[in-house]
Amino acid sequence: MSLLVSFLDAQLVIGGVPILWREIIGNVFGLAAAIGGMRRVVWAWPVGIVGNLTLLTVFLGGVFHTPQDVDLYGQAGRQVMFLAVGVYGWWQWSRTRRANAAAAAAAAHGGPVADAPAVRPHWATGRQRAGLVVGMLVGTLLFGWIFAQLGSWGPWADAWIFTGSILATYGMARGWTEFWLLWIAVDIVGVPLLLKAGYYPSAVLYLVYAAFVIWGFVVWWRVDLAERAAALRTEGLPVERSVGAVSG
Repeated sequence: MSLLVSFLDAQLVIGGVPILWREIIGNVFGLAAAIGGMRRVVWAWPVGIVGNLTLLTVFLGGVFHTPQDVDLYGQAGRQVMFLAVGVYGWWQWSRTRRANAAAAAAAAHGGPVADAPAVRPHWATGRQRAGLVVGMLVGTLLFGWIFAQLGSWGPWADAWIFTGSILATYGMARGWTEFWLLWIAVDIVGVPLLLKAGYYPSAVLYLVYAAFVIWGFVVWWRVDLAERAAALRTEGLPVERSVGAVSG
């Protein structure tokens, strides 16, 4: 118990500002999970879950009496939702990876392929994109009202971040390339909110995420283009048609 208390209370003071070590650690795990997501490896999900559990204690600052002493219910709530979506994503990617490995092995008439990707990036359909837009708007309005009633700090911005994070994580689990764009929308609002609330490591990590998700988006886009081109070559069709099919 004393070890747990020591972990919860451990702080790093920078420029006279106390910063929780668990906020730093939780965000490092989150960044590692994002890198794993870009590389399409299954371990991204359990690593992310560890980060979510750690950050849950951080954003309930008023409950745990952390230096910020501010409750961001949207930020805390999204960690709980991440856990649920993370379990789904872990299961989904594990299942897809096994199927891809089996298919690759069958095609090569050899043994299992250990490095088969866990997901194949692709663009969402028009209906799925519409669902994301509607979900973003409705979710922000609904959760903004709920967070305001609970007394959350910055409820509407918090609701935007909460909703966007859930939709982005779900999109990642489904392999939709658009999930990277949702993260950019989250970061644009998240950085100023966290700076004002005093969660400086999280704000800095959001800036890092912003650059990283642009890179991740380009990587997934290129993978999708390459796989479309390969599929067209297999079917004996002109490769140029793969570019026109990007928005699928």
